[in-house]
Amino acid sequence: MSLDFEKLTVYGKSFSGFTPDKEALLLEVGSQIKPHLAAVTDEFYQQLATIPETASFLEGRVEGLKKTHRLWMEGLFTGPYDKDFTAQMFKVGDVHVKVKLPVEFMAGAMTLINNRLFTLIVETFGDDKQYCARTIAAVNSVTGFSLLVMQQSYQASSLAEELEKFLKISGMSRTLFTNLALAYRDK
Repeated sequence: MSLDFEKLTVYGKSFSGFTPDKEALLLEVGSQIKPHLAAVTDEFYQQLATIPETASFLEGRVEGLKKTHRLWMEGLFTGPYDKDFTAQMFKVGDVHVKVKLPVEFMAGAMTLINNRLFTLIVETFGDDKQYCARTIAAVNSVTGFSLLVMQQSYQASSLAEELEKFLKISGMSRTLFTNLALAYRDK
């Protein structure tokens, strides 16, 4: 499957309200936020450790996951937010499918991350309510954009896995399946 990441970028940004002015604001605040991201990551994984359902996904992997998580969060404040960023977020969703992470974990995790990032923003920029509010909106947009792309990937990867199971069980070739699907496609 070939995916048009440019098109997915435009689509994701439109749904999340991730506009050029919000992109610029994230780049502007990045130098003040990035020094705190290791602590945000540590707190995030501490919170995950208290959720019994996440234990099997974390066991023996926390330090590696933290490193990947910090790099992703730094990317939220360094950009660029282009088709390569989208492709990277798509890959994250695909990895989550491969490790059989339940889809709701991504939305729940993003909520935990946003809660901590919003608190950090208030602590950092709270004296300027308008700037603080704009920064929170920008963070919400970039994390919403990331989540949307991850969920698109999750859906595509899950469907691909199900198709592979079907083909194996039915003995149908991929070529035959594709030809049948094309023959019955809505015009």
